Amino acid sequence: MSLDLSLDEQLTRGVVLLPRLLGAAETTALGQAAESVLARVTGRAPDDTTEVTVWPDGHRLERVDGTTVHWEPRARPPVVRSLSPVTHLDPVLDALWTDDRITAPMRRMVGSARLGRFTSKLNFKRAGVGSEFPWHQDHPYWYCCAGPAARDIATAVVFLDDVTADNGALVLVPGSHLAGPVPRDRSEPTGLLVDVARTDVRGAVTVEAPAGSVLMFPGLVVHRSGPNRSAADRRSLLLCFQPAGRPELSDLPYRAERLADLP
Repeated sequence: MSLDLSLDEQLTRGVVLLPRLLGAAETTALGQAAESVLARVTGRAPDDTTEVTVWPDGHRLERVDGTTVHWEPRARPPVVRSLSPVTHLDPVLDALWTDDRITAPMRRMVGSARLGRFTSKLNFKRAGVGSEFPWHQDHPYWYCCAGPAARDIATAVVFLDDVTADNGALVLVPGSHLAGPVPRDRSEPTGLLVDVARTDVRGAVTVEAPAGSVLMFPGLVVHRSGPNRSAADRRSLLLCFQPAGRPELSDLPYRAERLADLP
């Protein structure tokens, strides 16, 4: 991805990359906090007492102390794919919600002078087993929870490790948010993925960046990530912002019937 564009130009394209926004010591501390949170949550996940949900695509989710553990679908022994929400579990993670280096450009992306939290997530994408995430927009899932307000949600991805194409870098289609919700793949079990046959992804860019960089994009940007084929983890912390005063994702029920409103 080109770093020659101004912030204004990047915001117009719906994809903002801020290389090395966080220093090495900060990034290391965030990585340590992420691993600490993971150890605490999985240590409290006995199979016989947690709430387990299996999505139509076979992915297994386990609810532990207010956090959802998403397990890698085919990893043996079991490996965690993601945790969400997470920032409430560690003050080092939580402090980023008010870090002006992140909130200043995010206010412009969301279009609100006052920001609120929507949700947070830790993606682990472990070496050799981290799985791909096919083409999608975040918007359909959020729409099932927040309705029309989902259009105003955007994500800041804090890279805790160096990101390369080999370890599963994000691939995004700049400007795709301007078209709104794109056609979904009706043959896919969850109903949430993009129908690539009816969606133009030819302008996609792969975002490779050093640890400490931050990537921002609204929920309507079409994107994917590949599997981690490398010998190194590719961890990231996602902070999803919305205009202040709105309910967070954890307070909203998932209503699958809302998908009928979308293409």
